[in-house]
Amino acid sequence: MLAEAPAGVAVAAEAEGGTPGAPARKKRHWVRWLAGGAAVVVLVAAGTGWYFYKKLDGNITTDTGAAAELRAWDKERPTQAPVALDAQNILLIGSDTRAGGNEKYGRDEGTQRSDTTILLHLAADRKSATGVSLPRDLMVDIPSCTKADGTRTRKMFAQFNWAFEMGGTACTIRTVEKLTGIRIDHHMVVDFEGFKHMVDAVDGVDVCLKEPIDDKDAHLKLDAGPQTLNGEQALGYVRARKSIGGGSDTERMDRQQQFLGSLVNKMQSNGVLLNPTKLYPVLDAATKALTTDPGLDSLRDLYDLASSMRDVPSERVQFLTVPRQPYRYDRNRDELIESKAEKLFKQLREDAPVSVAPAKSLEKQGGSDDDPVTTPTSGGPVEPGSDNDGDGKPDDPGTPSPTPTPTFAGTNAARGMCE
Repeated sequence: MLAEAPAGVAVAAEAEGGTPGAPARKKRHWVRWLAGGAAVVVLVAAGTGWYFYKKLDGNITTDTGAAAELRAWDKERPTQAPVALDAQNILLIGSDTRAGGNEKYGRDEGTQRSDTTILLHLAADRKSATGVSLPRDLMVDIPSCTKADGTRTRKMFAQFNWAFEMGGTACTIRTVEKLTGIRIDHHMVVDFEGFKHMVDAVDGVDVCLKEPIDDKDAHLKLDAGPQTLNGEQALGYVRARKSIGGGSDTERMDRQQQFLGSLVNKMQSNGVLLNPTKLYPVLDAATKALTTDPGLDSLRDLYDLASSMRDVPSERVQFLTVPRQPYRYDRNRDELIESKAEKLFKQLREDAPVSVAPAKSLEKQGGSDDDPVTTPTSGGPVEPGSDNDGDGKPDDPGTPSPTPTPTFAGTNAARGMCE
């Protein structure tokens, strides 16, 4: 049996690696240190991730009142067509409330108004998304709705944005469902401040201006030519009426649609959705801006929705305005062009394809700004210069069109504002 070395010698030998067991002990020591360090890193990352998740999740405001009101009237609401069960219809509402930092855009009279309303249809196969703008001055049937003080309004025929002002989101949803026959699955309300922060979070959005803009009401002054608008400028740009074009709400909606397309394109082209550093500020701004129904009031719900759309090509993210014309009794208001609007609503109800094309190209085909052009039926040739697949490029001559597809005046996210 070997004699034990004196304690001091053993310590010295171990320190110098002078005993046969020292390297193994040193290796075990470093393995334990690395394992412990890795565990700390994982815990810190998980804790940080959980913190950010809870923060973003807590930013979202849930609209329980609208959900309760809609449940009370569920029997009167449209049912979903069997062929479109996996499709989603989301109502996007831009609120122009003057409270909460928005006072400079007008007086806060204690009411909220829907400055912009878009019906977003996500196809069941998630290969396309179609946003339909509904004019705020469109004359519609508004049902009896519950007001904020608990009293009820009477049924009326009035301009569309009155529904939001009098009865909030639930009244707007019921009005849209009555107008279109389309059941709304979810809704999101975004206010002025939220919109500005979202644009700033992606470092601005590019636009092209044919003429300089100087609009005191919109707090906007810009030179002509290519511009990158920050959040404040972007809000003025999408809201301006008097200083751009003919001052109509029609032109403003077209401008809003083009801007949203550019915003989508910016997020896709800059890799925002795949870069956590870029994505977090966008999510933070977006979630703070949102008031949603209970079905979309968590970060997980929004993530699942966004994930289902990530493979939608930008040329299939489409925007158009519901076919309408000046109201026969007041040219400052709008009314539907019934036959054309119903064709659009039917396509969306049945999750059937809809295409958009610039108004000028439709005019060449014999249509007008609001006149849908139906593409050839199955087996028929495609007309030269037509764009039946909505990719912004002419289809190959002789290519058969599988189904009749109405094409409306509009734009898509692939068409930049500066093209």
